Amino acid sequence: MSRLWLVRSDHPTVPVPAVYEASLCLIAQGSKRVSIGDHSLVYDASRYLLVSVDLPLVGHVIEASPSEPYLCCKVDLDLAALADLVIAEGRKPRPADLPALAVYPGDPDLVDAVCRLVKLLDRPESIAALAPLIEREILYRLLDGPHGAMLRHMAAADSRLARVARAIAWIRSRFRDALRIDEVAAAAGMSASSLHAHFKAVTRMTPLEYQKQLRLQEARRLMLAGGANAGSAGFAVGYDSPSQFSREYRRLFGAPPRRDIERLQAGEDYVGAV
Repeated sequence: MSRLWLVRSDHPTVPVPAVYEASLCLIAQGSKRVSIGDHSLVYDASRYLLVSVDLPLVGHVIEASPSEPYLCCKVDLDLAALADLVIAEGRKPRPADLPALAVYPGDPDLVDAVCRLVKLLDRPESIAALAPLIEREILYRLLDGPHGAMLRHMAAADSRLARVARAIAWIRSRFRDALRIDEVAAAAGMSASSLHAHFKAVTRMTPLEYQKQLRLQEARRLMLAGGANAGSAGFAVGYDSPSQFSREYRRLFGAPPRRDIERLQAGEDYVGAV
């Protein structure tokens, strides 16, 4: 099940930037804080997190221990299936001003559906037949929840949120290249000025700031997992100036590249996208 993720942590973790795809995050035990810009949310076993477009967030587990570890399940949303369900439902999507990142009170029916999806891991022979049905039920439960209007708006091909999502996909696929706003706006079907306004309203950052976070997160991954040094990692993600890369890296991660990687390699626990 490629859209299902399970995460455990025995300790609170350091803040880690990561791109959260459109997804539902449910915590069985423990709690986590996620932030975008100056906006922060905490979710736990009583509240779930819904992310409606791909967002670069900073997240860290704030409650966990060896005896009561942090346990989380993340289900990436199948947007094509969501659109199909909205069409089958027959309700006309309406403009929605609900946030692209939000926490909602737990829903027993939604939790039950997600638990049944997880239980399929013990019955791999049933996954192909049953997982798509349960995922569709999860989407139905979400549409029936307090964020249904926002999800219907997101599923509409010409909605503002869908156009911002297309801009995000364009930037993510070309984040190493120089950002040309006119090209991004054309891909999204918006004017440059409209792109700036709506992109920031949804993501709380400009397209350039969004690209910068993608670059720095990938550079960190290259250094941490691939053994690259700061100079080669910065160049690989599109930076021409080592000093600019180091300066922007320190601003995001709180330490220069080498010191940050040494800190992580020393064993500080961290959990990224769930």
